[in-house]
Amino acid sequence: MPENSYNDEPKEYCGLFGIMNHRQASWLTYLGLYAQQHRGQEACGIAVNNNGALSIHKGMGLVSDVFGEQVVNSLKGNMAVGHVRYSTTGSSILKNAQPLLIEYAKGSICIAHNGNLVNSLELRQYLEKRGSIFQTTTDSELIIHLMARSHSQDIKESLLYALRRVKGAYSLVMMNSQYLIGVRDPLGFRPLCLGKLGPAWCLASETCALDLIGAKLVREIDPGEIVFISKDGLKSLRPKELRHKRYAHCTFEHVYFARPDSVVFGETVHVVRQKLGEQLAKEHPIKADFVVPVPDSGFSAALGYSKSSGIPLEMGIIRNHYVGRTFIQPAQDSRELSVKVKFNVLKDVLRGKRIVIVDDSIVRGNTSRIRVRNLRKVGVKEVHLRISCPAHRYPCFYGIDFHKANELIANRYESIEKIRQYLGVDSLGYLSLEGMLGCLKHPVNHYCTACWTGKYPLTAEKMHGKFSLEAPCCGQEETV
Repeated sequence: MPENSYNDEPKEYCGLFGIMNHRQASWLTYLGLYAQQHRGQEACGIAVNNNGALSIHKGMGLVSDVFGEQVVNSLKGNMAVGHVRYSTTGSSILKNAQPLLIEYAKGSICIAHNGNLVNSLELRQYLEKRGSIFQTTTDSELIIHLMARSHSQDIKESLLYALRRVKGAYSLVMMNSQYLIGVRDPLGFRPLCLGKLGPAWCLASETCALDLIGAKLVREIDPGEIVFISKDGLKSLRPKELRHKRYAHCTFEHVYFARPDSVVFGETVHVVRQKLGEQLAKEHPIKADFVVPVPDSGFSAALGYSKSSGIPLEMGIIRNHYVGRTFIQPAQDSRELSVKVKFNVLKDVLRGKRIVIVDDSIVRGNTSRIRVRNLRKVGVKEVHLRISCPAHRYPCFYGIDFHKANELIANRYESIEKIRQYLGVDSLGYLSLEGMLGCLKHPVNHYCTACWTGKYPLTAEKMHGKFSLEAPCCGQEETV
């Protein structure tokens, strides 16, 4: 059975890194991707610019597997762009690995994309009818095809032509013979930050990548902003047509995706998650012996729950960090084994105890159910489950891998009590939407909460009966 069918953990987005004006650009990009491996484990790639000539190496697998010392040393140049990928639009195959390096009439250009375009299907159909031939099934390639259709030879004008026509979630790091380019969509769904390392400029999805290479965080790229970095310095464009009065920062970055040591949307992720846990304890108190985090993303929230409730924190579940995304499974009891390979219960610590399990989310529910069953087997007296975000009831069209409502346990069951019974826990508590948003820095209308509320910042074609899993698409029409 495919892992997706029973794995509760949402799949990561993608991770971007770019650097300009450094003689060890490929090595620093390697490190930048290594720091962001959590954002994508299916494929990775690095493109370099050596005196105007672009070359690339990419492959399926982890950064440390695809890039050995010899490979990195062969990627010469003082400018580079890197990408780690989890597929959201487009299959998980090598031709879809990024960055995409494309030769076209205006020269060589590469693109690395984090996010999902919601009008990719209509754009692809439009372009194919007019002779465009696509090399991949990713929505990222659309941007280059649109740039090619611009009558201007200037890359700034060509890029703006393309961005006026795409809709959705996108942070981009691009490169041609002259420029390293950073782009963030008008609603700011995905993070993208700007750093400085001596004379070199850096772009990264998360600040943990800057920390690893010793770069200083300058600021976030603003929603709707385009930065062009060349040997002459940095130039920022904020086109009027890409400006919005409100934003749609993905709240799930704080709940689950980002590394705890990163600063995302102006806040340190660990601090936010700890606040979520504190609020969770206020909303769903319980008498127990221990607070037990589900490693690793549940730890910060569990710490907050423990501090607020006064219940001691205990590491009752241990994660095996050396398990890849896939492994050989026997046909019998493969679901049980999948959970046991990743997590092991400390029997002597938890036996006979009342415990509060703190996790970041429940998506499909199968893994959580098996985990609870394993806790019961070792003699845990009571299992109380607390979730540091609201219940996921609606699909995401902006980059998370749940596209169908019926995949979500909170959509299949009409009440929290029914979910509790399915999971086999003594009590179940989700953090309220108001409680979650109250822990965040910005106004509530600056965050996307669609997977919890069904209120989508950008309409997806599924709502108009034309949704495609391979390419979620917007129902709004626009002249290309």
